[in-house]
Amino acid sequence: MTLVALSGSSRGIGRATALALAERGAALALLARPSPEQRELEARLERANVRFTTFACDLEDPESTLTACHGIVERCGTPGAVIANAGAIERALVVETSPESFQRQLAVNLTAPFLMAKAFLPSMLSAGRGRLVFLGSISSTLGTAGAAAYCASKWGLVGFMKSLAEELRDTGLMTVVLLPGSTDTQMLEGSGFPARMTPDDVAKSLVHYALDAPGAHNGSVIEMFGV
Repeated sequence: MTLVALSGSSRGIGRATALALAERGAALALLARPSPEQRELEARLERANVRFTTFACDLEDPESTLTACHGIVERCGTPGAVIANAGAIERALVVETSPESFQRQLAVNLTAPFLMAKAFLPSMLSAGRGRLVFLGSISSTLGTAGAAAYCASKWGLVGFMKSLAEELRDTGLMTVVLLPGSTDTQMLEGSGFPARMTPDDVAKSLVHYALDAPGAHNGSVIEMFGV
């Protein structure tokens, strides 16, 4: 049974990914803030007899993120896969974006994935196996008015993954980043873009790279444009 650490499981793509992983028989270590949506997911997993543990975590807080990740290793063991899914966007023009808002978005979208990798890599490298899968966005390749902080963080995530991939050569580990376009989630609301795919579409792809894809995909940037 593969242990998968997943952030942002309470709704949208993260929720769909947790359920897709459960269907594959994975054990789940969920990093999430307490919320009614998270409790509903946990109840559903319990009813399905899925093995899971939730670690309360505020991804804006580096100490909280590292503590939760170290707790996963101590209580559950070394993950076979890590999926950094959680994301945040606060839409505003650059002239209207506060430094605090800019930093919040970078904290969740870029710093938290770095901290997750940093926390899990020592045990994964010792095991000589594992996958680190990052959820970027088509915004990792373009700019959008009113989303400068979000786009900057997602562009940065690709650069981080590419550098990490070079460090993982010949270790038995691999890392990739998935770049979905407009997905039917709450985050898309107010963007002006129509949905081109469902959370389940993205979840299936995340699960594929976490569990099935050959290690030769190390360093890959996978774009999803929808239909």
